[in-house]
Amino acid sequence: MKKSENPHVVVTRKLPDEIEARLSDLFQSDLNTNDIAMTAEQLKAAVAKCDVLVPTVTDNINTDIIEAAGPNLRLIANFGAGTDHIDVAAAHARGIIVTNTPGVLTEDTADFTMALILAVPRRMVEGDRLTRAGGFKGWTPTSLRGHRVRGKKLGIVGMGRIGQAVARRASAFGLEVHYHNRRPVPSPIEEALKATYWHDLDKMLGAIDIVSINCPSTPDTHHLINAERLSKMSPSTYVVNTSRGDVIDEAALAEALAEGRIGGAALDVYENAPKVHPGLLGLPNVILAPHIASSTHESRQEMGEKVLINIRAWMDHHKVPDRVLPPGSTFSKAS
Repeated sequence: MKKSENPHVVVTRKLPDEIEARLSDLFQSDLNTNDIAMTAEQLKAAVAKCDVLVPTVTDNINTDIIEAAGPNLRLIANFGAGTDHIDVAAAHARGIIVTNTPGVLTEDTADFTMALILAVPRRMVEGDRLTRAGGFKGWTPTSLRGHRVRGKKLGIVGMGRIGQAVARRASAFGLEVHYHNRRPVPSPIEEALKATYWHDLDKMLGAIDIVSINCPSTPDTHHLINAERLSKMSPSTYVVNTSRGDVIDEAALAEALAEGRIGGAALDVYENAPKVHPGLLGLPNVILAPHIASSTHESRQEMGEKVLINIRAWMDHHKVPDRVLPPGSTFSKAS
């Protein structure tokens, strides 16, 4: 694409109206007004004709899709922070830049995570269901007794930006913060969060009351929480996941919950989304949210702004601010 030309942009899902309006004003944009996820064939047709693809987490931009790209595709400007649904290495090998929208989801996701950490032990959603079904007959001393949150031990798996934001909120609610990460966070951060590092995840899981999953999806984290690790938790432990669904073995989780081997769970993401393991659907001690941890007007607007900035930077032959590279790679001169 010559610098003077207006890039052809294909957007795979419905984005906020303000962002779509600016995309249409700035570029030759094909928008997905019906908001139905594209099929693999539709994605192949899109990458064959466009200069820029704007996918979301629902799009599997795998090697087959990358190989179908035409000569003009030079940028995949992802609407979202996670890029595990994109074969970044294959794109890099073809000279296609991949960008994301980091940083703008942290606080909203942490807010939602904290809401789930509070809601599951206190049985808030169970109470809502009971009331709507006409089961509330008045206050009683023993109705829907939950567990106090203050003083409990929270174990955060993955102490990145979101994990640290969850830790700050948890401390304010009187939770004792523990965490497992590939390596300890810098001492000043650890001290500010009053967080205890555990190198051994198995040992941490046996010592805490609530587990918050905040790590990315990688080959190393696939089914990180499996049947064996669930067995190390106490019958009163709660599991909260707002990261990626495949970090937890859903079948093993459903079995542990059904058998009363853990206390409850709150999930915003699923291993085979949008499908949810059927064993989870009928359990009263499980909150099942529809992947909305980062869904605020503010975050979606800011994500769109980052997409626009990345496209404009690339269009103007500037270094894109949010480039994602495969492990071990370095920026090329064309970045």
